[in-house]
Amino acid sequence: MPTRRFRHIAAILSVCAALAACSSTDEEVYIEQKVDVLYNSAVNSLEAGDYKDAAKQFDEVERQHPYSVWATKAQLMAAYSHYQANEYDEAMIGLDRFIRLHPGNRDIAYAYYLKSLSYYERISDVARDQLITELALKGLNEVVRRFPNSKYARDAKLKIDLTRDHLAGKQMEIGRFYLDRNHYLAAINRFRRVIDDYQTTTHVPEALHRLVEAYTAIGVIDEARRVAAVLGHNYPGSQWYLDSYAVAAGSDLRERPEDRGFLTRTWDWLF
Repeated sequence: MPTRRFRHIAAILSVCAALAACSSTDEEVYIEQKVDVLYNSAVNSLEAGDYKDAAKQFDEVERQHPYSVWATKAQLMAAYSHYQANEYDEAMIGLDRFIRLHPGNRDIAYAYYLKSLSYYERISDVARDQLITELALKGLNEVVRRFPNSKYARDAKLKIDLTRDHLAGKQMEIGRFYLDRNHYLAAINRFRRVIDDYQTTTHVPEALHRLVEAYTAIGVIDEARRVAAVLGHNYPGSQWYLDSYAVAAGSDLRERPEDRGFLTRTWDWLF
C-alpha cells in the first residue's frame, strides 16, 4: 500500500515537472542588452519596413534604459513606427505622452506635426462624418501657430488648404441633398456657410450657383440675381456663372451672347 501511494505521488511530481519545463520553454526569456544595441536593432527593423516590430523594440529601449537619452528618442520613434504601420491611435497615445513629458525637446515641433498627420491620414470621403477632418484641421493649425518658422509649418499650411476644401465639400454635399428635396432654406444655410467660412476653397463658385437656384425656387429673384452678379464678378469664366445666368436671367449666355451685358450692368450697380 505505501509503495502504491509512493508511485502515485511520483507520477504527480513528474507531470508537474513536465508542465514546468514546457512553460519555461514557452515564456520569452528576458535578456538585458546595451542601449545602443537595442536602439540600432529597432532602427534596422524600421528601415526594413517591419514597423510593428520596430515599435516594440523602441519600447524595449525605454523599458530597459528609462533614464538614458536614448529613451526619449525611442519614445518618439516608437510613435513614428506605429504611424508607419497605420496604427494611428497607438501613435497618438505615444505622441501625447512625448508632448506631455518633453515639452521643451528639440523634436517637439515634429511630435505635434506627426500627431496632426495621424488625423490627416484618416480623412474619409465627404459622405462620412467629418470629425476626424476637423481634428486634423485643428492639429495642423496648432503646428502653424506654435512653430510658424519650422519646415513642418510650411507643409501644414498646404494640408490646411486641402482639409478646408474637404470640409467645404461636406457642406456642399449636405446642401445639394436639401436642394434636391426642396428644403430650400436648409440648403441656403449650407451654401452660405461655404461662402462665409471657406472662401478660398474650390467649392465657392458652385455654392454661389446653388444659392441662385435656391433663391429662384422660392421666388426671391432679386437676391438670386444679386448672387449671380457676385458669381460673375469673381468667376466670370466659370461654368457655374453661365448656369447661374440661365437660372437668374431666364436666358443662357451660351445661346444669347448679346445678353452678357445684363449682369455687367448689375455688377456696376452692386460694386
